[in-house]
Amino acid sequence: MSVEPHRIIQGAIITEESTIQTEAKGQYVFRVNPKANKNQIRDAVEELFDVVVVSVNTMNYRGKRGRRIRGNIGRRSSWKKAIVKLQEGDTIELM
Repeated sequence: MSVEPHRIIQGAIITEESTIQTEAKGQYVFRVNPKANKNQIRDAVEELFDVVVVSVNTMNYRGKRGRRIRGNIGRRSSWKKAIVKLQEGDTIELM
């Protein structure tokens, strides 16, 4: 089953730590669809950015519970993060 790459890669995560990873190790951090597996993430990044992916690491984050306005209990949505390492020499222009 093939899924559109834009439905798998939801966006880049640009933080101080991810910028350091990009410069030092050639790793890029993306927020991805929680149902996507590593092979789908690899194929989506290669198709969208025309690069060669060496490895993909994923992490699942549970949504946090907390009190919102007027004492109502709410929950942030759960999400998945992927760290993608590219072949040496390949880069992705995020900004």
